[in-house]
Amino acid sequence: MIAADTSTWIAFLEGSAGEDVKLLDRALEDRQVVMVPVVLTELLSDPKLPSGVAEMLSEVPSIEIASGYWQRAGGLRGKVLARRRKARLGDALIAQSCIDGDVPLLTRDRDFKAFAEAAGLDLVLGFGTN
Repeated sequence: MIAADTSTWIAFLEGSAGEDVKLLDRALEDRQVVMVPVVLTELLSDPKLPSGVAEMLSEVPSIEIASGYWQRAGGLRGKVLARRRKARLGDALIAQSCIDGDVPLLTRDRDFKAFAEAAGLDLVLGFGTN
């Protein structure tokens, strides 16, 4: 199983090239993708998102939010901030969901490296058109 960050989903939906897009496409074909609830929220926030795409995204199985999630996410964000690294709230929530679900995160957003370094987030980086 693998989860994809908003940056990778947007690239995929726009038909962009990149290793992350190829990996997401393959994982979708193999039904090996889980949706991070915060990512789904970010994607569905686009007022121009076609309803068919919204339905498709909503059908991807979600990572469950476990008891204590919000406390763990706050602690994770604090660890990253203590290292004087960028730690946006949404990124911390996405990272914690993947850590809790023991699911690698596919992304083209380098900011997630701070969460990998601070807490062992399993990261699959995919940039450009490799």
